[in-house]
Amino acid sequence: MSKVALVADSIACLPREMVERYGIEIVSPNIYFDGQIYRDWIDISPSDAYRLLEKAPDLFSTSAPPPAAFVEAYRKVGVDAEAVLVITLSSKVSTVYNAAVAARDLVQGELNRVRIEVLDSMTATGAEGFVVLAAARAVENGKGLDGALWAAKAAMHKVDLLFVLETIRHAYRTGRIPKIATQLGAWLSVRPMFTWENGVARLIGVTRNKEKGLNQLLEEMHRRTGRKPVHVAVHHAGAPEEGERLRSRVQQEFNCVELWVTEMSPIMGYSTGTGALGLAFYAEE
Repeated sequence: MSKVALVADSIACLPREMVERYGIEIVSPNIYFDGQIYRDWIDISPSDAYRLLEKAPDLFSTSAPPPAAFVEAYRKVGVDAEAVLVITLSSKVSTVYNAAVAARDLVQGELNRVRIEVLDSMTATGAEGFVVLAAARAVENGKGLDGALWAAKAAMHKVDLLFVLETIRHAYRTGRIPKIATQLGAWLSVRPMFTWENGVARLIGVTRNKEKGLNQLLEEMHRRTGRKPVHVAVHHAGAPEEGERLRSRVQQEFNCVELWVTEMSPIMGYSTGTGALGLAFYAEE
């Protein structure tokens, strides 16, 4: 194992092959359904979780992992690592960061030879994933904890996130839209479009047609990246065929130096509903 170990939450939406390649330890929030508890990414796949969400949305809920889950991760990676960098979902939308910090405090005496740094990515999904990857690639290139932390913070200032929902019905769970507005919007078949700013989702528009919404997201991505080479993660919430079509469009329209498709964590899908599509990306300097 590297002298620097990486810990992230499953909401970073990293494909398993990337997690395995870089040796990233994943800590998962919990999914509750009809009296059962599942750990996201570990006990249940995103596809299966979305089937449960579709089956009975009112029986589906989520929660951040407890500090004990991070304590277990720190003990595991701390056997060989000299330092641990923990990167979490934005603290403005979840208590995952707080749990990671609390766990660090709990193991200070036990792992006193291991330096543990916890970084609030201030973002989510694949944008958070790119922050984690920046740190992982820095470690792979021989950087220590400070170098990995610097790379992660640099990525935080570059990553962008855009997404369009199939329905506005569940968007009140983001805390950005009043519940009464989502009920009216669902009746009108309105599809909202979001970006991510200052640690939270921000509504940037609505559309009656999802395809038009995707066109607008791609136009916005063009505006933000220009003609620069880009790194892109395409997200889908239980809609693999749509995700693949969006990947093809991105590949055709942009100069991609990195492009991968991932299924959006159902922890986020709880707020977006199934059928959501998103783009996490950043342009090279």
